[in-house]
Amino acid sequence: MDGRQKGVTVRGNKIYIEFSYRGKRCREATGLEATPANLKYAARKKAAIEHEISTNTFNYGMHFPNSKRANIGLKGAYKSVSRALDEFISAARKRCSASTLRGYNSIVEFHLKPKFGHLSLADLTTSDVRVWISTLNNTSNKRINNILTPLRGIMGDAFADGLIDRDPTQRIKNLRNEKNEPDPFTPVEREKILDVMDVQTRNLFEFAFWTGMRTSELIALQWSDIDFDRQVVRVRRAFVLKQFKETKTQAGQREIKLFPPALEALIRQKSFSYLTGKQVFHNPRTNKPWETDGQIRKTAWQPALRKAGVIYRNPYQTRHTYASTLLSAGENPMWVAQQMGHKDWGMIRKTYGRWIPEVDTSAGGKVMQYWEQICHKEVVSV
Repeated sequence: MDGRQKGVTVRGNKIYIEFSYRGKRCREATGLEATPANLKYAARKKAAIEHEISTNTFNYGMHFPNSKRANIGLKGAYKSVSRALDEFISAARKRCSASTLRGYNSIVEFHLKPKFGHLSLADLTTSDVRVWISTLNNTSNKRINNILTPLRGIMGDAFADGLIDRDPTQRIKNLRNEKNEPDPFTPVEREKILDVMDVQTRNLFEFAFWTGMRTSELIALQWSDIDFDRQVVRVRRAFVLKQFKETKTQAGQREIKLFPPALEALIRQKSFSYLTGKQVFHNPRTNKPWETDGQIRKTAWQPALRKAGVIYRNPYQTRHTYASTLLSAGENPMWVAQQMGHKDWGMIRKTYGRWIPEVDTSAGGKVMQYWEQICHKEVVSV
C-alpha cells in the first residue's frame, strides 16, 4: 500500500494535493517525491487544509507560496461586510445628494448590516443573497433593487481591487420593476378637488395640474423663476429633505409654458407671498413656505380628496394629468417631453402612449400631392 488517499495524487513521481476552496477545484504541487512517508504527510496536510477552510482560517499563501492562487483572500478574507459598507457610505457623502445619502444609510443600517455585516467579504455567497431576497415578501421589486445597490457596490469594488476572487452579486439580476400605470384625474375630478380647497392650497394644486411640476420643484419655486412677460416658468431646483438641490437631470432644468389656469393661480398667489419671501407657495397654516412633500400630502392633499369624494391617488398624479391632457389635445410628444423635463420622448411614449392620438387618416396626403405633381411634370415634359 503506497499511502495514497482521495485527493492526494502522483504525477511524474511528484505529489499533488486536490481540494475545493470557495467553490473552485484546486490542485497544488507539494514539491515532494512520491514515497510512502511523503504520501502520508500529504494526506495529513490535505486534512489540515480542509479543516482550516471549514473554520475560515485557511491562508492559501502560507501553504502554497509559489502558487498563482497564493494571494486569494489575503487582503479581503478578514475585511467585514460591515466595514466595507461604512467605507461605501463615507465615499457616498462626497458624491451623493442628501436624499440619496439618506436612502443609502437606511438600507445599510436596517437591511444589509443586520443580515450580512458579521460576514467577511470572502464569505458572502451568491446563495446567501438569493435566500435573503426570497424572504423580502412585502418589499417591492424596485425597493429590493435599491437595497442591493450598496451591496453590489462593495462587492464589485472588492473584486476589482483583488480582495476577493469572485463577486457573489454578479449572478443576481435586478428584479423586474413593475411600474404603476398612470391614473390621471378627469376634468370633473380635478374641479371637485380644487373647489374644496382654501385659496393658497388651490393655487398650489391648480398650478401643479397645469405645469406638471414635481412636488419638490413646486416647494422650491421662487418668484424670480416666473417670467410673466414671456409667460413661462423656469425650473432650476428642487427642495428635498429641507435642502435646495439641482434638478435630478440636466433635462430637468427647463422652461414650462404657463397656460391660463397656471397663470391665474400665480396672480392670485401674489397677494400671499410676493412681498414676503422668495418662495411662491406657502403653507396657509403657518404662512411660511412648505417644508416637505409629506407635509403637503398629509395636511392639504389627503383632506381635500376626502372632502371632494374623489378616489385617492397620490399628488404625483397631477403630473400624469398634465401630460395626458397635453397629449390628448394633440400636442407634439417631443414638446411634451421637454415640458416634463425628459431628455427625449421615449419616456412619454412608454408611459403615456395610450393618450397619444391615433395617426390621422389623412396623414401622408401632402406627400402624395407632391408625388403627383412630380409625376405630372414628367408626363408633360415627355
